[in-house]
Amino acid sequence: MNLASSTSDIGSNPRERCGNGHGCASSTTRWYVGFGLAGVLASVGVAVGIMLPGGDPSLAPRMAERALHLDDGTKLYVQKYEMTVAEWNRCFHAGACEKEAKPRPGWDAETTPATEISFEDAQQYVTWLTGAASHPFRLPSLEEWETMAREVLPEKPDPIFSDPSLTWASAYLVENLPARALEPTGSFPETSAGIADLSGSVWEWTQDCYEARAADKCSAYHVGGEHVAVISVFVRDPARGGCAVGAPPAHLGLRLVTERALL
Repeated sequence: MNLASSTSDIGSNPRERCGNGHGCASSTTRWYVGFGLAGVLASVGVAVGIMLPGGDPSLAPRMAERALHLDDGTKLYVQKYEMTVAEWNRCFHAGACEKEAKPRPGWDAETTPATEISFEDAQQYVTWLTGAASHPFRLPSLEEWETMAREVLPEKPDPIFSDPSLTWASAYLVENLPARALEPTGSFPETSAGIADLSGSVWEWTQDCYEARAADKCSAYHVGGEHVAVISVFVRDPARGGCAVGAPPAHLGLRLVTERALL
């Protein structure tokens, strides 16, 4: 095996790599997106417990103060806040992310969540950070996301229309609601593990495919937020009709996880 090569042939099919036909819904299956040596090591399951060579660990995001204990007894280390504009643009300026994130006028890039992020954008960022920070980061599974948000989310699902044909009505009803307005990081409650803003206005990408329509393609992924929705991989602004299933999220961003504590 050429460890310097891409990982496109290793775990590229969401259904094959999870073995359940519905994407990575199991918290016991953990796959990382990486490139070169980092991606190959991660994809064959030896990333946990090693320090990848090279890179700058200071690029790693701030993690929650305490590890999240999953239902199967394993630990997961979770980014405290959603990815910010300043963090995202390090990838853009390195030439690894196509999209430049821009804060609203007068807002601080260090505390503004990076939004209008598609799944493809998120994959670019995870690939870059895994190598640049010498640490195997990834998106959470939907099960992991729901576990970390359990304390702060309402018990009942969002009551607004779930029929995809009525997404226009959902968008009309939720437009400009204060709870869905973008807020600086730290504006919403923290969990007991110290994970903030899970109940906020930014929906976060997970690695779980909704339904793969081809052997090596997934067209839509689950996003976690006030309610779970399904978004097409190329959509950045869900208000423009990009919600595949469920009421449209307000904003799309990301939060990363890792099984290994940062040094």
